[in-house]
Amino acid sequence: MFWFHNIINSPTQLHQTLGIYVQKDFNMANSRLEKIGTIITRTQGLLKSGAMKFDERPLWYDVVTAFPPHEEPRYDRPAPRVPVRQIFYQEDTVRAKFHKSGKATFAVNLLDHNNRTPTQQFIELYQSLSTQGALDEEQVFATAIDLHEDKMRQQRLDRRPAEGAPQEQTKQTPVPEEGGKTVKLQDIFKD
Repeated sequence: MFWFHNIINSPTQLHQTLGIYVQKDFNMANSRLEKIGTIITRTQGLLKSGAMKFDERPLWYDVVTAFPPHEEPRYDRPAPRVPVRQIFYQEDTVRAKFHKSGKATFAVNLLDHNNRTPTQQFIELYQSLSTQGALDEEQVFATAIDLHEDKMRQQRLDRRPAEGAPQEQTKQTPVPEEGGKTVKLQDIFKD
């Protein structure tokens, strides 16, 4: 069987070798079922012929029969030539520039909707500086980065407990002993 695979490279060559002449080269990816009809007409045909029971019809069949498509969904229908609108806001370019600068390496809690992310805080700083109009765009960006870093540094310091303040000691509460024998781990390793 190994020699057979080395000699024959395509289904057309196989058919020619066996003496069968085929009009078209069939690949595994090609399917003539697409060319017979749409999925809707094929399902309707299966239901009419009894090959598929009405109770076993696909879930989408009722939706498509109730709301048929405006155009027939055929494989050879050309794609519509609709231009895709570019939707970019000014803050999108600022955000991209901020992340590209490498200054946006902060962990973000996606479940926290009460606090703004560091990127949102930076954009607000940038917009407030740019509305003042005293600086050009590059200087506004550099100033906003510096202010943002200072703000983030201050937030980190506020979150840490004061170094000089005594930390609260954790108290161990005695566990009430139940009836029966208990073994304390501390007693096992005593010398």
